[in-house]
Amino acid sequence: MDGNGAHNRIKNGRTPPPWRIEFNHATAREVAIAGSFNDWRPATTPMIAMGHGRWLKEVALAPGTYEYLLVADGTWMPDPSSTENVPNPFGGVNSLVTVPSRPPQATSHPGRINRMRTLADGSRSRRATRGKSKWAMLKPA
Repeated sequence: MDGNGAHNRIKNGRTPPPWRIEFNHATAREVAIAGSFNDWRPATTPMIAMGHGRWLKEVALAPGTYEYLLVADGTWMPDPSSTENVPNPFGGVNSLVTVPSRPPQATSHPGRINRMRTLADGSRSRRATRGKSKWAMLKPA
């Protein structure tokens, strides 16, 4: 696998949306990403300098959970914007990124409205309808 994971595909043959990572470091001259997805080799996944200390990279990854660190001018550090971290064997922490097996979808069927309804037993159920439901058309008593 190359550092960008360009050959990774989901089972249906489509390439998953890339993982987008941004990092800010005002004085860094070089920033890269090292992780379990590139055998911890920062040289294979350099970030792109966007100016004013902002760095950006998009990486295509297969579904799964990956550990990674940022490498700024040779200094390895966890991603300050990561919400998940795990201890590493060197006494520090690695950042985590999880790529879902299916990308989230805005709607399951274009043109349909998903509505929640309460069933007789008190549970809730999602119901797809086209346009307004008959419930929405009823006038209040």
